[in-house]
Amino acid sequence: MNIKIVCVGKLKEKYFKLGIAEYQKRLQRYCKFQIVEVPDEKAPESLSSAQMTAVKEIEGERILQKIKDKEYVFALAIEGQERTSEKFAQEIQQLMTYGKSDITFVIGGSLGLSPAVLRRADTQISFGRFTLPHQLMRLVLTEQVYRAWTIIKGLPYHK
Repeated sequence: MNIKIVCVGKLKEKYFKLGIAEYQKRLQRYCKFQIVEVPDEKAPESLSSAQMTAVKEIEGERILQKIKDKEYVFALAIEGQERTSEKFAQEIQQLMTYGKSDITFVIGGSLGLSPAVLRRADTQISFGRFTLPHQLMRLVLTEQVYRAWTIIKGLPYHK
């Protein structure tokens, strides 16, 4: 099983890096896990609607270049479907059962994901209606992927 997170921007904070590294280490026994960063598009603080669209399109093109046709794609979007940890684990297990061995999660930049990325996604997933910094979302997603594996394997991590 190959699991990849494609995300916009660099991870800056050391504490996020340490947390993600810990879960990456734990995930090594269950899957090949990688994080692929694409550059964020530099933009002024206040943007017009057209400028926002342009930034999302540029970032979207960068994201799509990192996704292969065979990959099953989860787009993280506030409008996506919320899942419990158990349902998420079940979904990953079903994907494995049906031969989907390449799963990719996409985290957009501060403006969100382009329509092209959302169309490419096989499903949209939401971690709630809160807006979270995308750096924090990487940590939360990595932990939930690890949690899903512990549920699949019947380990006591998830209680």
